[in-house]
Amino acid sequence: MNYLPLVNIKQGTKSVDRFSNGNTLPLTQLPFAMVGFAPQTKNFGSWFYHPDDRSLNGIRITHQPSPWISDYGAFLLTPQTGKIYDNIEKAWSSFRPEEAILTPNYLKVRFLRSQTDFELTPRQRSCKIKLNFPENRDAYLSVFPISGKSHYEIDEKNNCVKAYTTGHKGDIAKKFKEYIIIKFDCPIDVKKSKIMQNSFIHIALKEKKVNADISTSYLSFEQAKENMKQDCSIGFDDAKKDGEKIWEEYLSRIEIETDSEKQLKTFYSCMYRTGLFPHKAYEINSAGKKIHYCPFDGKIKDGVRYTDNGFWDTYRTEYPLLALIGRDEYAEILEGFIADYKDGGWLPRWPSIGERGCMPSSLLDAVIADAAVKEIISGDLLETGFRGMLKHANTESKNKDIGREGVKGYLKYGYVPKDKHKASVNLTLDAAYGDFCIAQVAKVLGHNEYVDEYMKRSKNYKNLFDAETGFMRGRKSDGSMDDNFDCFDWGGDYTEGSAWQSSFAVPHDLDGLAELYGSKEKLFEKLDELFATPPVYNVGGYGCEIHEMSEMAAADFGQCAISNQPSFHIPYIYAALGNKEKTEFWIKKLCEEAFSYEDDGFPGDEDNGSMSAWYILSTLGIYDICPGKNEYIRIQKLVKSAKILGKEI
Repeated sequence: MNYLPLVNIKQGTKSVDRFSNGNTLPLTQLPFAMVGFAPQTKNFGSWFYHPDDRSLNGIRITHQPSPWISDYGAFLLTPQTGKIYDNIEKAWSSFRPEEAILTPNYLKVRFLRSQTDFELTPRQRSCKIKLNFPENRDAYLSVFPISGKSHYEIDEKNNCVKAYTTGHKGDIAKKFKEYIIIKFDCPIDVKKSKIMQNSFIHIALKEKKVNADISTSYLSFEQAKENMKQDCSIGFDDAKKDGEKIWEEYLSRIEIETDSEKQLKTFYSCMYRTGLFPHKAYEINSAGKKIHYCPFDGKIKDGVRYTDNGFWDTYRTEYPLLALIGRDEYAEILEGFIADYKDGGWLPRWPSIGERGCMPSSLLDAVIADAAVKEIISGDLLETGFRGMLKHANTESKNKDIGREGVKGYLKYGYVPKDKHKASVNLTLDAAYGDFCIAQVAKVLGHNEYVDEYMKRSKNYKNLFDAETGFMRGRKSDGSMDDNFDCFDWGGDYTEGSAWQSSFAVPHDLDGLAELYGSKEKLFEKLDELFATPPVYNVGGYGCEIHEMSEMAAADFGQCAISNQPSFHIPYIYAALGNKEKTEFWIKKLCEEAFSYEDDGFPGDEDNGSMSAWYILSTLGIYDICPGKNEYIRIQKLVKSAKILGKEI
């Protein structure tokens, strides 16, 4: 069976900043590759592509993991003929999106103004392109930076252009540069070419049918040249076939049988999404040694590194899926994340070339713990990760974007006090879960002296339970709770939700959570109430509506905001405590009504594969409700049959 034809890489792209149907990009990219490529249809910040647009600014060299994080090291490639424009706002062209070919391993668009066909096939750190200009016009390829300072130079002798950009946003990334080399198979007309440093280069080409290789590097032009040598020694058609082979192997790791075309296309479009992030951020030098740019000091370090991942989202589903279908990738990815602890002294929270600290908590804990109990990593690597976990569990960083926020209060009170920190409920519950994860890694490593201490700390979630309301609530330093409480208030003590979405985040001790309610049956009653309560909300601590509120309100799943990651495990609590029927009812309803392969196919942000992995696992009837435990919930699958790596499940 061929799987690539089932993939719609535009799934989830029909989004705007106020309402997300995925907030994705149509990335032509190899699995977990260092760089991706996407059409840019508008010049509107991070929302630079929409499937309904009929304009085309160019093809972007991109690493963007989310519009909320933005891009870095990005360039825009725009063919021009006739009058040549010096900025993106005027160089754009119309195109016919219905005629564009956008697949994981191949991209083809036609710029109607310049009457130029642009084809691209991706490699690990590079790409190969074809340009077909009209015979009766001068041919130019313009390169525009997206942000930061940029520099361009022409190597006439070798038909090459070299460029770099310093563009990155809001992160810790010292001396960052993305270097690119563009090598053409035809001469460059240097006299007709035009360079404006920090703005653009218009590369005049002496032929109309042009092939070019484009390589990238975070290290140097010399390394970009080496990356081109490694990636681009084969022709365009062979590279395209190789990309097809690579993607077919990844997609075929799970085989499903179903009579529903919608389900088949949705499943494999989601499978593609799970193979995009995180991105490799290491390179291989001429001696075959793996090396990487270190954002903490700007130096080159040995070993692998990965980036572009928010663990607050991905720990829940992306990594449990990789544990089933990609153990080798999982192991190397973790080696890369633990490299940040070696290089900079802290495990990452939301790396996007440098640390962004976008979301709260240190949930890489769960990714490491799950890999430990499933024997994906061990030895010195796990030991190093464990030391990093202990550090952020006990040491407050001077930088709010690094480590666990609120750890000092958590250690003192057994909870993060709400008068000291926002989102205190989520910070407390995540810290308790993180402590459980530390205990599990300690067990694997034989550090038994830590186990009892961190298992005791993992019960700290109980300090926030309010039996009167049946919710987790913020507590002040003096132990008191506010008199005025509204369970529909978002923000304040909660992250991207209200008490409804945040009060059940105790995946490591659901039996203990049930005891707080009085019994499993009482907890089931509360969950029934959650699903039966209309999706109303107050803007609360946010002070205005945020898109997650809008997306929850648009669906009919009560207060189960499947549009956002904190609700992912909620339907599975029933089955975890013995009631599979209710879990199966809600999972079937959510999968069938909230997901599709269409351009608007997600109920909310598809963050780095997390929402796609939720759909895949739910369709298979297998779910890891608590990463850090080597166990899965099994419910009725939604397909006739399924195989993982050739084995029937």
